Amino acid sequence: MQIAANKAVSIDYTLTNDAGEVIDSSAGGAPLVYLHGCGNIIVGLEKALEGKQAGDQLTVTIEPEDAYGEYSAELVAVLDRAMFEGVDELEVGMQFHASAPDGGMQVVTIRDIEGNDVTVDGNHPLAGQRLSFDVKVVQVREASPEEIAHGHIHGEGGHHH
Repeated sequence: MQIAANKAVSIDYTLTNDAGEVIDSSAGGAPLVYLHGCGNIIVGLEKALEGKQAGDQLTVTIEPEDAYGEYSAELVAVLDRAMFEGVDELEVGMQFHASAPDGGMQVVTIRDIEGNDVTVDGNHPLAGQRLSFDVKVVQVREASPEEIAHGHIHGEGGHHH
């Protein structure tokens, strides 16, 4: 069975950056299971997997625009510590939900703290990076009507309700 929209796909993968450093991997754990065509994985990897089947292996490099987007300086802001009311200890690396420029919600990460100035970054940690995936397709199956309706896989390796 080939990978196509609304198929449940299981993959083993290793993700590296341009320097060859491993960023993430399923090695030693369960395969990643996702619903193809529903935006559960980055668009560049999804495109590369289209039409593949169980047993196929591939190495693919994904440019930022098909991964987590280009890095945007507009998503970096310096806020006053008072904006973090109710949080006693602020630390670099902490993440918070904040209002996005489009009115929705986004996750921001504290990048720097200097006195009362707190620098936050709304970019995804992998924004602006070219990503390389070594992937092996483990299994392709029909997704259940419930999985398709929910837009994600249920059970082992997928979403649990």
